[in-house]
Formats: sequence, C-alpha cells, structure tokens
Amino acid sequence: MTRPLPDAIGHAELRDLVIGGYTPDTGGSGPGLTRVRVDAAGRMEAVARTVVPGPSFVTAHPRLPLLYAVLEQEAGGVAVFSDDPDDPDDSDGPRLLAEHSSGGSFPCHVAADPAGAWLAVANYGDGTVAVFRLAADGMPEPEPLLFPNEGHGPDPERQEGPHAHQAVFGPDGVLHVSDLGTDEIRRFLPDMTPHPDGPVRLTPGTGPRHFLHHEGHWYVAGELDGMVGVYDGDWREVARVPASESGIRDHPSHIAVSEDGRHLYVANRGPDTVTTFAFDGALPVRVAEVPGGGVWPRHFALDGDRLYVANQRSDAIAVLTLEDGIPTPTGTTLEAGSPSCVLMR
Repeated sequence: MTRPLPDAIGHAELRDLVIGGYTPDTGGSGPGLTRVRVDAAGRMEAVARTVVPGPSFVTAHPRLPLLYAVLEQEAGGVAVFSDDPDDPDDSDGPRLLAEHSSGGSFPCHVAADPAGAWLAVANYGDGTVAVFRLAADGMPEPEPLLFPNEGHGPDPERQEGPHAHQAVFGPDGVLHVSDLGTDEIRRFLPDMTPHPDGPVRLTPGTGPRHFLHHEGHWYVAGELDGMVGVYDGDWREVARVPASESGIRDHPSHIAVSEDGRHLYVANRGPDTVTTFAFDGALPVRVAEVPGGGVWPRHFALDGDRLYVANQRSDAIAVLTLEDGIPTPTGTTLEAGSPSCVLMR
C-alpha cells in the first residue's frame, strides 16, 4: 500500500492499473500480471495477481473485458485473459482464457486494432510480425499471418538482424511496425497484406523503438541514437531532436502524447528521466526533463493529471503529477518486480 499523494489530486473514482513485467524464468523478479487499485487520493494497492511467464507488454481489447499479453520467451507466446473486476471469477486477477504461439521468438509488443478485428504482435527475437484475426468474442484465431523480415543495421551488437519492437495501427487502418534491427517502419494494409511501397527506411543507427501518430505527423523514439524523429504523414523526415539533454547515454523507451494533445512525453533509460516537449506546430520543443522516480523507466501510462512510470531496474511504479502538462515527481511508489508495462483500465 502507498501513502496518499502530496496535496492529493481529486480523482473522483477508483481506477485500476494492470502491470506486466519480467518473471524469474525470464530474467526478472515479477509475479506475472498484477492488478493495482488506485483510489481518489492516489494510494495504490496490489489487489490481484496472475502467475504467467514474462508478460512484458499488455494491451486491452477496444470494447470487451479482455487483455492480451505477450509472453517474452524464446518460444514466444500470446495469452488472452478475462479482466472484469466485477466478475467473481476474475477476483484473483486476470483469468487466463487461451494461449497461442506468437509465431516468433521473444515477443515484446502486442496491439489490437480499434475495430477489434486484428491483433498484431512484434517478435523482437527474430523480427517476425504476427497478425491474428480476432473473432467477435475477441478470441484470436490460432494460426496467425506471419511476416518475417531480413536485413541489419550499422550497430553490430544490436542490429545484427531484424528486431520488431512495436505495432501501431495508424490512420486508415494501416498497421505500422518498428524494426530496431533494420532501421525500418514496416507497413501492412488493412487487409494485412504488405504495403506496396514497402517499409519506411529511417536514418541508419536510429534503432526505432516506440512511435506514434499525432495530427498528421509521426514521432519515433530512437533507442540507439537517443533521438526523437519527426516525420510528416508520408514519412519524410522533418526534424530530429535529442530525447534527453542530461549528457548521459540515453536509450529512449516509451513515447506518448498528453490527453489534451499539447505535450509529448519520452521516457529516457540511462538518464532515468521523463522529457516533456510542447508542440510548436509539428515540432516538439523541450520544456522540461524531470526524474522518472526510479531506475530504467521502460514504460509509462497517462491518466488525467497523473503519470505512472514502470521503473524496471528499481522494481517500482512511480507516480508523477502533471501541472500544466509538466510532470513533477511525488515520491509515491508501489513495489513491483521488474515492471515493463503499465496499462490503465
């Protein structure tokens, strides 16, 4: 249990977080999936756990009370869970319904399309993209479409081959997948056939990790070059800006836009900070860089005027409050073994 946030902010209702992370059999110390209850005063309490190996990233169905998690192992998996806190059967934590092969090794990201028709998985280990068709009840068909990749980048240690890292359903239903190993954004049409124009090729050595689309532009966090790349809607480069000005070698992880669309946030591993950019047209202008509340901030989630940071190497979820869009560390944390993903429910 955590203490209330300083000058507790007025959320009127209970909220739930679901935390995914690395388990002892996948190099971490977490239990699997953890459901956390957050009250109006900002107190966090772990209320249920589900033991499952290496659920390093979790997402939700757009309409149904279902969660999808990758199981980041060499023989990669994708698991489906029922997650209805009002259902007595789910009171002990998200309830495992099904598990499938991810079609590749060490999957690290999963995304459901807004229509609930497709589930895309990025297999980091071998670079394969797997796409499952979803039935009306949200369950994946067992045999996914598989799209392997080939190639490499200039970094002999991190880019010796393809490493798919994130799947994003963009405008018009086009699936985009970053490949850290080949410095590409791969694209698939709404029917999940490869885009006729092929992948977007980024500056060699970028190491694209997480990325997003906002108001006609793409923003890419480069894990290897420490930059935020800005591209127009046709993927022409507009600008590249450092994710951190700390002077410490940076490996940016997650990137997200504020709920009001005014700010861009980037988590920086190494400096262990969160950088805030304001939008000047399409260009991000740095306005703040603050501690992320722990070590190795791998992911974060926004909820109104709070930002929850998964600090993987300090085994904790940290809470930052937002004032005029600028994060402020509160010192409030919740112990969580090797957290790698935070999902608001």
